[in-house]
Amino acid sequence: MKTVTKKKLYEAMFLVDSADAGSDWDGVIAAITKILERAKVEIVSIKKWDDRKLAYEIKGKSRGTYLLCYFRSDGQRNHEIEKGVQLSERIIRVLILCVDWMTDEDIEKDTPATKAEKEKEEREAAREAAEQAKEAEAEDKAAGEAEPESEPAEAVAAADETPPIEEAVPIQSTKASDESETVAAKEPDEETAGDSQESEPKIAADD
Repeated sequence: MKTVTKKKLYEAMFLVDSADAGSDWDGVIAAITKILERAKVEIVSIKKWDDRKLAYEIKGKSRGTYLLCYFRSDGQRNHEIEKGVQLSERIIRVLILCVDWMTDEDIEKDTPATKAEKEKEEREAAREAAEQAKEAEAEDKAAGEAEPESEPAEAVAAADETPPIEEAVPIQSTKASDESETVAAKEPDEETAGDSQESEPKIAADD
């Protein structure tokens, strides 16, 4: 009966030359992936951990880039990974540890490199937003200077309010009134004239 060995979670820290990682990052990742695949392990993740100055020179390199890798293996083939690193011209060293206690959340945590990258992206986004706001403010200011000054809101509101229409009062012509009074003064009243004639004494012919 074949015994099935349970695979455990391992952490491998690879060290490569910073100049090589900066010029050909995809090539470095491909070299590490090839070594892991030859050892027939289950790759969980590979990501940049950090770029730092070495405490002492290793193979003539004073600065190195660390890559953090998680994989699952039965542990019997880990020595093949170490052997592959020794034969590689691009990978300087590797350190493998068993971290079977780690969870998926622990594996997905940010590394110093990924954290710095996120902070950089946030700063760039904030700078772009500030520049856009500044441009929009300048455009609004230019548009405001181009438009004529508008009347105050109170003046416009007062102009819009139409005063109520008062009932027209007919105005009699003063000239016509004066003429009618003059005519009345010149023409004596007929009744008054008749009364005056009757009141005068008649002179008899015999007298």
